[in-house]
Amino acid sequence: MSALPSLDTLQVFVKVAELSSFTQAALSLGVPKASVSTAVQRLEASLGTRLFHRTTRRVQLTQDGQACLERSLDLLSDLGDLQTMFQPSASGLSGRLRVDIPLRLARDLVTPALPAFFAAHPGLELELSSTDRRVDVIREGFDCVMRVGPLSDSSLVARPLGFLEMVNLASIDYLDRMGEPLTLDDLAHHQLIHYAPLLGQRPIGFEWQDEQGAQHVVPMAGSLTVNNSEAYIGACLAGLGIVQVPRRGNDGGVEAQRLREVLPQFRAAPMPVHLLYPHRRQLPRRVQVFMQWLAVLMAPRLIPLSSGGKTEPTEPTERTEPT
Repeated sequence: MSALPSLDTLQVFVKVAELSSFTQAALSLGVPKASVSTAVQRLEASLGTRLFHRTTRRVQLTQDGQACLERSLDLLSDLGDLQTMFQPSASGLSGRLRVDIPLRLARDLVTPALPAFFAAHPGLELELSSTDRRVDVIREGFDCVMRVGPLSDSSLVARPLGFLEMVNLASIDYLDRMGEPLTLDDLAHHQLIHYAPLLGQRPIGFEWQDEQGAQHVVPMAGSLTVNNSEAYIGACLAGLGIVQVPRRGNDGGVEAQRLREVLPQFRAAPMPVHLLYPHRRQLPRRVQVFMQWLAVLMAPRLIPLSSGGKTEPTEPTERTEPT
């Protein structure tokens, strides 16, 4: 009778399956590639079946490998629960989390609150990615990500948190120079700083939502297109034009003193905020605790889900709002 596979071996196998790469799995786990290959070979020998189709360009699960992955995820999740089942509180949590949060939310909201989180959970380690691009949750090994804007990942579980109210901002210097727009017709004489997740995409224009929830776009001139929220708000501070951003990402501080809201009666539709995570029978407790902490942290800054029937936008674009 073959020896039962070790938990370390199962963890290696799961990582290779999630990333579809022995090399990426080795980098993620911080071990030599040879150790990853050996662990998978040992597991295949123990189970008496081939788990991966291997080519020079691709690593793909076999049918048996897919079945093994599902059972391995269940076993590892159950072990995580067993390790914390008899602990009196979440303070005994341990392990590593990998999460992705939009750049400005990470900078202005999440990072300042992390000292209190680590004080409550000293056994946790956090790998925090803060970027405006849409990371590949599965291939890059993320436990959860926060996204602002329409969703397109059907393979992920989405937990809705609420909506971010949008505002139109311009610098005081810009308004002193160009005058303040009071109507939509006035926008013909103004500049819009365009935001595009991928440079080369056609700029959308000035977006606004009417009282019935219908969305409209006013084409606007603009000399600058950016793909980064820091550059977006920086260009606004430099007086290059009008931006449309979530209200709660720009409260207080030096920025608020240099920026002013314009056309408050013509705001873009509120942007939905979700936490996304891979399909699992049960999330590890450390991930559940962190997601709940994020939800509580975000709550005061969000329009509640209960009002979503009136404010939730339709999806005219695949735009990801800079935050």
